[in-house]
Amino acid sequence: MLRGGLVMVLLRQSITGLRSLFESDSAIEQMIGRMLATTGRRPSEGEVRSWHASLPILVNDLVSAGLGEVEILVEHQLPLTSRRVDAVLAGQHPVTGRSSYVLVELKQWSGAEVYESDPRLVTIDAYGPRPVLHPMEQVSGYRDYMLDFLPGLADRADDVAAIAYLHNATESGIQGLRDHAPTHFVRMFSGERKSDLAAFLRDRLAPGVSGTDAADELLGLKAGPSRQLLSVAAREINDREQFVLLDQQRVAYEIVLHEVALARESDSKSVVLVTGGPGTGKSVIALSLLGELARQGRTVLHATGSQSFTKTLRKVAGKGSTRVQGMFKYFNSFMDAERNGLDVLILDEAHRIRETSANRYTKASSRTGRPQIDELIAAARVPVFLLDEHQVVRPGELGTAAEIESFANDLGLKVHRISLDDQFRCGGSEAYLRWVQRLLGLVPGGPVQWGGDPNFALDIVDSPQELESRLTLEADKGYAARITAGFCWPWSEPERDGHLVPDVVLEDWKRPWNVKGDRAVGGAPPSALWATDPAGFGQVGCIYTAQGFEYDWNGVILGPDLVWRTDHWVAVRSASKDPAFRNSSKITDDEFDQLVRNVYKVLLTRGMIGTLLFSADEETNHFLRGLV
Repeated sequence: MLRGGLVMVLLRQSITGLRSLFESDSAIEQMIGRMLATTGRRPSEGEVRSWHASLPILVNDLVSAGLGEVEILVEHQLPLTSRRVDAVLAGQHPVTGRSSYVLVELKQWSGAEVYESDPRLVTIDAYGPRPVLHPMEQVSGYRDYMLDFLPGLADRADDVAAIAYLHNATESGIQGLRDHAPTHFVRMFSGERKSDLAAFLRDRLAPGVSGTDAADELLGLKAGPSRQLLSVAAREINDREQFVLLDQQRVAYEIVLHEVALARESDSKSVVLVTGGPGTGKSVIALSLLGELARQGRTVLHATGSQSFTKTLRKVAGKGSTRVQGMFKYFNSFMDAERNGLDVLILDEAHRIRETSANRYTKASSRTGRPQIDELIAAARVPVFLLDEHQVVRPGELGTAAEIESFANDLGLKVHRISLDDQFRCGGSEAYLRWVQRLLGLVPGGPVQWGGDPNFALDIVDSPQELESRLTLEADKGYAARITAGFCWPWSEPERDGHLVPDVVLEDWKRPWNVKGDRAVGGAPPSALWATDPAGFGQVGCIYTAQGFEYDWNGVILGPDLVWRTDHWVAVRSASKDPAFRNSSKITDDEFDQLVRNVYKVLLTRGMIGTLLFSADEETNHFLRGLV
């Protein structure tokens, strides 16, 4: 089983070898076959056109520069993410003799302009008014990310450079982009400056020297454990560079900063809507923004609809500072907020927005029936919503992109919508995430065989004992491991002697749920810290404690509330013990069916390295066995 971020490339060759493949018209076919075999999908027509248009130019320029023996890794996947660098050049440094690498981002743009005087964002005619990241920001992010997640390179920053090559552009066409200052390690070249490109590359890659050993070394590096979001959040508030934002993550971040500055200058108001599945970096963006905006002196708060997530952020991100802890609120904290009293309100896990903020504890004078979305939008000049629509798991949650956008449009507000489509959870495995979605019927096509992925481990086990014992082995090696289950067993209060009741019972295997409240019980951590405290491994987590968190190894018990019968799933409402589903007048059977599938989608996508799955239903487990 994989223990790290094994890196995938679509093609590895020497430069002269790749030129020969292009001359025989076999290079692209090999890349298409490799992508289909490793990700389960064919590349888009746009991707294939881009390869045809850019790679031969780069290869010919490298041959002309005398670098034919350098190795090229085409579509090199960054560790623990599905994001790929167009190419990585591997060779020997002409001075130090060490392995040396150059990351290459290829652009077919003939010209580009800076977006509204912001040197980090640009526009090009082909994309219309929508801003994209400056190519130097993009490739610099790839370099920083690689240095962060490959410990073997952490102290070798001098050996890694990055370039953006706009091979169709003239200098006049990209003159405005030159305001983004180059560094010793990050440069941008136009097609008009091929000689400058060749000189830069020869300064880092020795001509006539094979890059085979350097490529082997890079591909053999083990990815370090992912920088868990909450373990660095305390430093993030004071030092945003703990996180590296890539591509659309960085675009979302820059657009928020842009809109905040604009709101102050022009007395305006706008909404930013960021959508993405599990692990696409929504919470990283949220914390990055919180730290940067606080340093700028903006009035900013972070809010979620998750008690566990908010309390954990208060404890970890706000460590030692009651002022920082006070920056983390709940969605229902803004019922009486001053209109536009904040510069920014960052709404993480916005899929948990409810119809209203009122509950049984709300004072009568505050029970206005006002929509919670209205309260949140009104509270800040720039409300920022970050959400995943497939994580709506409770009745009354209505944080969908369409709902938020429609409400903002009715108010006459400008809405910026950014979609994050790259995975940073599940080892960056697009194949696994698609497998889960098809398994649960969340996308068309029905369940399919698991074809495997070198970036992620999946297995079906035959008993809860096997599930726990295998996870224990991983925990003993220092990996974070947790067991979760569908809410299909009662959840008792602790015994008087302080012991948790083993409510989750599967024949002779019995374990307690995680602690309900805010205090540790019998050595078990409080509810909010179950996912991050090593002592949480002794209890079974449910959707409300697992949602929003991640750990290395993920054990999931599929309860009797969702079973496979012959050729389809059956949602068994009577098997659920979730109090949210007890009132049949508020939720239909069809709604329950959708919500319970969403629950298991969330539980199945918490792992970074692998998932072990067991169903309490014999027929269902047999069906799952046949898929894996």
